[in-house]
Amino acid sequence: MHPQAVLEGIWYRPGAQARRHPLFWPLYALSLPYGAAIGLRNRLYNGGGLPRTKLPCPVISVGNLTVGGTGKTPLVMLLAELMQEAGRRPAILSRGFGGRSSRGVQVVSDGRRLLAAPETAGDEPVLMARTLPSVPVLAGPDRVRTGRAALDRFGATLLILDDAFQHRRLVRDLDIVLADLALPFGNGCLLPAGPLREPVQALRRARIVIRTGSEAEARTTPASADAGGLRGFHRPRELVRGDGAERHPPAMLAGKRLLAFAGLGRPDAFRKTLAALGAEVAVFLPFPDHHDYRRTDIEDIRRRAAAAKAELIVTTEKDAVRLAPCPDFLGEVFQLRVVMDILPARETLAARVLERIAP
Repeated sequence: MHPQAVLEGIWYRPGAQARRHPLFWPLYALSLPYGAAIGLRNRLYNGGGLPRTKLPCPVISVGNLTVGGTGKTPLVMLLAELMQEAGRRPAILSRGFGGRSSRGVQVVSDGRRLLAAPETAGDEPVLMARTLPSVPVLAGPDRVRTGRAALDRFGATLLILDDAFQHRRLVRDLDIVLADLALPFGNGCLLPAGPLREPVQALRRARIVIRTGSEAEARTTPASADAGGLRGFHRPRELVRGDGAERHPPAMLAGKRLLAFAGLGRPDAFRKTLAALGAEVAVFLPFPDHHDYRRTDIEDIRRRAAAAKAELIVTTEKDAVRLAPCPDFLGEVFQLRVVMDILPARETLAARVLERIAP
């Protein structure tokens, strides 16, 4: 079993069950110095002991308290669309996790064309640049530096930070935090004993909280007061052959026997999405987040699909970005494209965001 799967087996159990796992207490011992370091860092930022930089435009951060996927990147793309509709000129800033370029500012898109590959910029920045061709996307570990580049080079009037709740050096006008509907804080413990990057009390810094999950969960779970009633879910938009040669409505998957694979923070959410569409997921292969697919992986996927008599091989749009260097395999794979939907309405989110960043 992959180490990530072992950890998630501890992280996403109720606290009492997690504590019965033989690895929990050694991991908990490691979480104590981590928690002390995070607490000291936050106190220094809160008290002015660590400097913060304010840029001359509104800054929105999208992040979470836990590791793993809660839908940050789809929400960033939705926010960029909403802010463009409101007459703003947004730019997206990403750390570029999963790329090999770790220094300086990398322009993934200048708002007109794609300028970087996932191998250097990371899969999520490239995905955002492809999906939003009119929005500049920049990657780099220093958000202040990338933010200044977005202002100076592209005339951005609004910066949207992907996965930046813990990146406190850049002052933001609005913090949006996403939390899972079913288990928002996992077992409630800090890394590595649990999925929390910070204690739950850090949620007080957020001005908007969006609870995310499946469409069924979002529509049936009562609105939470701390979330202001906002819930989000991934809505399948279309099924596309990896090489772009075919496009189908997601309903085409109903009754189909599949091999599915995904390298996400929470890959099982993808399996549940496929099952909700009526697909028979005969084989599901989870990979680590931002996984670099190798020839051995591809041959294993092909072999398992044949053995399972799968009618289709299906993956995520993010994984398809990673498979770009393997065009022969991409032609055999379908990617399920999803968008973030907001309840009660996307207009509600837009109004709350604009209220917070209004001069």
